Amino acid sequence: MEGRRERPPASRAKKPAAKRTTTEHNGTVAARSHARSRGPQRGARSRGAEPDGDPMEKPTTRARPRQASMRIKDLRSSATGAAGVAEQPASPELQPPAIQPPASPELQPPISAPNEFDVMFKLEVPRIDLQEYHDTGAFYLVKFKRIPRGNPLSHFLEEEILSASKMLSKFREIIKEEVKEIKDSDICVEEEKPGSPAVTLLIRNPEEISVDIILALESKSSWPISTKEGLPIKNWLGTKMRTSLRREPFYLVPKDAKVGNSFQGKTWRLSFSHIEKYILKNHGIEKTCCEVGGAKCCRKDCLKLMKYLLEQLKKEYQELEAFCSYHVKTAILHMWTEHPQDREWDPKHLSRCFDNFVTFFVECLRTEKLLHYFIPKFNLFSQELIDQKSKEFLIEKIEYERNNGFPIFDKF
Repeated sequence: MEGRRERPPASRAKKPAAKRTTTEHNGTVAARSHARSRGPQRGARSRGAEPDGDPMEKPTTRARPRQASMRIKDLRSSATGAAGVAEQPASPELQPPAIQPPASPELQPPISAPNEFDVMFKLEVPRIDLQEYHDTGAFYLVKFKRIPRGNPLSHFLEEEILSASKMLSKFREIIKEEVKEIKDSDICVEEEKPGSPAVTLLIRNPEEISVDIILALESKSSWPISTKEGLPIKNWLGTKMRTSLRREPFYLVPKDAKVGNSFQGKTWRLSFSHIEKYILKNHGIEKTCCEVGGAKCCRKDCLKLMKYLLEQLKKEYQELEAFCSYHVKTAILHMWTEHPQDREWDPKHLSRCFDNFVTFFVECLRTEKLLHYFIPKFNLFSQELIDQKSKEFLIEKIEYERNNGFPIFDKF
């Protein structure tokens, strides 16, 4: 199958372009509501979601099955929220991006109107030395192998370690100053969230839109050893595809590792959102899956529905604050890996596929095991990250929704 796969745009001269968000040569960041892309890029927080489930299993009988099935069918056209990659300045200095509000998404049904966007502001950092933090595989301390005179990032160093919190703080200051210069739009910078790698803009006019601007260090070195057994797509997208994707750069975002009830301010977390986005777009074992003229599948529809379900539950229950759309995305990638055949995702069986995905996600919660798709030793559902009580609460709410035909879809 691998010989028939289309090779991703791994050329350095021609980096994958993100269509959801683009950065003009003058540094302008413009977030768009469309989720298409030519290549890998950071995944977005969105009101939409993407696919998973196994139509080959027997469907479970639920209360109000016809109503649930019809509701799911109505929601199939939902679109994922936009995310994007902002090109870094030629120099690694922190320079203020000129910010303008993203174009308003077209009015569509609730699940298909994205109102949350991610923008990655890339900063290339050559010759860095990564030191794994506490055997996590995901968090690292960043040092420079050689610090030349005039290194513009030298004042962010603490005992030769590049401080993530210092850089993020400076980045936030720059964004705030730029926002002050915007006179014709109602835009504000939200309060800093502990442990978050993003600077969040809230745009209230003409409609409320949230934009996360994420500072990211770009490294073109080999991926860290903790990723060696990750990206398990050999039996799905092929060995050649996996090799090609691993030649892409990787990113580090200023995410503090949690230490007890506090955060380690110097750490950076690995990010492969550009690879995730590429896979989301090129998801079929047949390269023509979901292309114009090709057969369609319901992979993305399942993902959109599950993301939307989690989002609505989080609106109602503060107990679910620890969960995010990335957990749903990671789960669906594992589901697609286990069920790689396109025929298993026939759109005619969307209701069954979605039910299978819900079952899979609940099982991950119950066993407290959701391994990072790129870093297998990093468990996103570990006790250290999310307590058992929160996971049991989410299981209870998901099962209630499923057994009652997902009434929460009608509330918002």
